[in-house]
Amino acid sequence: MPTLDRQDNVFVLDLGDGENRFHPDWIASVNGALDEVEKAEGPRALVTAARGKFYSNGLDLDWLGAHAARHQEYVVSVHELLARVLSLPVITVAALQGHTFAAGAMFSLAHDFRIMRADRGYWCLPEADIHIPFTPGMSALIQSRLTPQSAHEAMTTARRYGGSDALAAGLVDRAVDEDAVRPTAVALARELVGKAGGTLGTIKARMYAPALAALREQKEPLG
Repeated sequence: MPTLDRQDNVFVLDLGDGENRFHPDWIASVNGALDEVEKAEGPRALVTAARGKFYSNGLDLDWLGAHAARHQEYVVSVHELLARVLSLPVITVAALQGHTFAAGAMFSLAHDFRIMRADRGYWCLPEADIHIPFTPGMSALIQSRLTPQSAHEAMTTARRYGGSDALAAGLVDRAVDEDAVRPTAVALARELVGKAGGTLGTIKARMYAPALAALREQKEPLG
């Protein structure tokens, strides 16, 4: 399960060492950590990171299959988490040490910055291959954070981007060696801790108002 640590003014949320899928308990744990970050006072920033092969493999489709009656509730909770990170009143940096797929990739896009491992691991939106269309909220989030060309390619082809290709397409901000992913993310976050506060939150809320509205008004199920 996710755990939160603090390194001076930088909170580091470790998402776990498995596939880090969006199980309801995982979502609740991440939200609890975000509560702590938001309640803290003074300069601060947030890095999300993981260990092992995956940063996040997205939705927990096994849980969804076993809890069909809670489908809509689940989708709403995922959308709210994406919206919350997108509008968080602190600088956020995703440290992508491993595979970042589907809703995990969308979660990374909700961050202000992304640092990816250059030599291994993929960033991918596989929905076209797995026959699960993007919800309007998910589409709005992706299109708000990527250029039209990059969003179109990523969403319609399910391309798997390695670190260098992800950097070239503007999916991530830096591609670095494996052992530099988390330190680079923490260093970038540390440079920007002074931005935290209501003004930053308002800037994000206004900048991403259409995407936030789409995420929070989601009425349609997946599929």
